[in-house]
Amino acid sequence: MNHKYPWANKDLGQHFLINESVIEQICNNFFNEAEGILEIGPGPGILTEYLSKTTTPYLVVEKDQRFRPYLEKFIKPEQIVMKDALEVNLQDLLEENHFPKNNLWVVSNLPYNISVPLTLKFLSTPSLEKMTLMMQKEVAERIFPEGKKALKSMNSLMALCQTFFSIEKLCPVPPGAFLPPPKVNSTVLSFVRKKAPAFSLSDIPKLEAFFQKLFLQKRKQLGKVLKISFDANKVEKILQEQNIDPQRRSETLTLDEVHELFKKLP
Repeated sequence: MNHKYPWANKDLGQHFLINESVIEQICNNFFNEAEGILEIGPGPGILTEYLSKTTTPYLVVEKDQRFRPYLEKFIKPEQIVMKDALEVNLQDLLEENHFPKNNLWVVSNLPYNISVPLTLKFLSTPSLEKMTLMMQKEVAERIFPEGKKALKSMNSLMALCQTFFSIEKLCPVPPGAFLPPPKVNSTVLSFVRKKAPAFSLSDIPKLEAFFQKLFLQKRKQLGKVLKISFDANKVEKILQEQNIDPQRRSETLTLDEVHELFKKLP
C-alpha cells in the first residue's frame, strides 16, 4: 500500500495507520457479521479502502475537508458525511441513510484527545451493536484491564462500557504502525453489545452521575467516599446488606457490586 497522504494535523490528533497486519485485523473483526458499517474519522481512507468492499450500507463521517478527494477514490460522495462526529446525532444519521435498525458496526481509529467522549457516544447509539476502536493504550486499559491490573482497576469508564458491552482486546499497536509515529502505544478493542444489559440506555445519565460519586476518590475507603454524597446510615446499611467491607476501595469493586450499589443508593 503506497499511498501518498497529506500532512497529519496534530491539532486533530491525526496519525495514519500503515501497518498492514493491524489494518487487516481491524477490517476483518466483524466484516461479514454486521448489516451496516459506520466509519468515524477515516482520514485519507486507509481502512476505507478495505471496508468499502462491503455489500452492506457503508457510511463515513470525517470533519477534515482535505480528505474528501482521497475518500472518493473508494466510495461515492453520498457515503461521505463531512461533519464533526461529536456534533452529529449518529442514530438520526443512520436512519436518514436507511441503515438497518440493528447489528451495525462502528469502526474508528479514535483521535486520542476525544476517544472517551466518542466511545460514550457510540455506546449511547442503540443500533451500533459492534465496535472496533483503536485508542491510546492507557485509555484501553481503563476500559478493559488485563491480568493483575484487572483486580484493582474498576472506574467509571470501565463500569459504563462493561455494563453495555462484552469487550476483548483485538491487538496492541506500537507507535511504528503509524505515520507520523505517536509518542504513545495504542490498542484495538473489540466490543459486542450485550443483548440483556443490567440497565437501559436511558439510565446512562443516572449511571454516569452515580459513578462520578462512587469513583470520586477510588483509592480511599468506600464507606467514607459514599458518605460524602449519600446518607451515612443508609450507606452503612447497604454495604452491610451487600457484604461489602466499607474499608474497601471502589477500584476493587466487581461490576456486579457496582450495579447493586447503583440499584440501592438513590
